[in-house]
Amino acid sequence: MNRAVILRGILGAVLLIGAWEFSVRFFALPQWILPPPSGILATAWSGRAALLPAAAMTAYEALSGYAIGAVLGVGLAMLLALAAPLRAVLLPMVVAVNSIPVAAYAPLALLWFGTGALSKIIMVAFIVGFTVFLNALDGLTRVDPAAIALLRSFGAGRLRLLWTLRLPAALPSIATGLRISTVRAMIVTLVTEMLGSQLGLGWTIFQAVLLIDFLQVWAAILVASIISLLFFGVVSAIERRVVFWR
Repeated sequence: MNRAVILRGILGAVLLIGAWEFSVRFFALPQWILPPPSGILATAWSGRAALLPAAAMTAYEALSGYAIGAVLGVGLAMLLALAAPLRAVLLPMVVAVNSIPVAAYAPLALLWFGTGALSKIIMVAFIVGFTVFLNALDGLTRVDPAAIALLRSFGAGRLRLLWTLRLPAALPSIATGLRISTVRAMIVTLVTEMLGSQLGLGWTIFQAVLLIDFLQVWAAILVASIISLLFFGVVSAIERRVVFWR
């Protein structure tokens, strides 16, 4: 990434935080409306002994589910790209299931798999898998027919077409799905933790709300945001190296 872009991003963040701090203090806003960034940072630092294990659990659940969902999503997309009749039957069902909000599935996951990490990993894999699958399938099926005809004229079968033409052509779409899924993975993890968990930032936020500890709520949100930004940045950096021609 260009160094000037990074510097502009840092400058923008500093200006935003400064304006936030000034506005809260100038207008004397109560903490339950909007606490100052300095107070949030102080709370996060003083409560790091509890926030760090919670952050580690949330990151573990999000990353594990993300990895499983990404593999399953790409694998299913490759399978349906090879089998057009199967794609015509299954794709409407997949789209229908994906259209239901994640909050509707979370209670079922907690009921079936308990309040431990497994239910969160499964939920993240479920949601990420759908996102990656739809993007990957779009890329795998949106290939120049002339290129397909050319390879077939040289005797290439369906598997050869998949590995040498469809998959490379679909990499930008797959990368987009993987990048979008980083945000969805964190959201799903936090929502499922809020509904039922033993540890995690989502559970920390839920408990802090019950205790009316707004600074703790914002401190947990801050830590979750940092994890999400790092996750997104790593995936974006890998995308720039793998899909370098984009």
